[in-house]
Amino acid sequence: MTENTAPQNTAPQNTATQNTAPLGAAPGKLSDSRPPTMNADERTTLLAFLDYLREAVIAKVDGLGDEDARRPGVASGTSLLWLVRHLTVVEHNWFEWAYGGLGEQGPVDSEAAVPADLTVAAAVAAYRDAIARANAVAQAAPDLDRPGARSLRPDAAEGPSLRWVLVHMIEETGRHAGHADIIREQLDGATGR
Repeated sequence: MTENTAPQNTAPQNTATQNTAPLGAAPGKLSDSRPPTMNADERTTLLAFLDYLREAVIAKVDGLGDEDARRPGVASGTSLLWLVRHLTVVEHNWFEWAYGGLGEQGPVDSEAAVPADLTVAAAVAAYRDAIARANAVAQAAPDLDRPGARSLRPDAAEGPSLRWVLVHMIEETGRHAGHADIIREQLDGATGR
């Protein structure tokens, strides 16, 4: 499968809010937006859906204090703050370390506990920074088929393609956005996609 090679606008964009219609907020309902509506090339479409899911995760901690965001919502100990930190590390590991081959040391531990001094504001800022760097790696890649520099999987012969990384990150972020929905609803009753 080849990528559409028509000239594109490669300027960084916040695709999560493009072509979306707010569902509106009501008491107990988080402000939300629908998935992107678009008909674009594959890279732009994949990044738009990934950005949409990233913003959904960020929306789940909006308005929460640090203590509430740190509170586990399930028996495993998963909290909203842990989810944001986990996704921050996963963005770095797959896009920068594995695909881009940046950094000499191994990947960062994505399962580590949340540092005691991490705040919601700092976690969201770090996540947004990791997203910007990940999107820069994705935009700079010559095509979606080229294998990355290395893999996070020790049994892999080569790094996965950018296409694989993007689809995997959509799956990973979407799964955790669902977890965040449930945890947020348990905390204060707020719901939303």
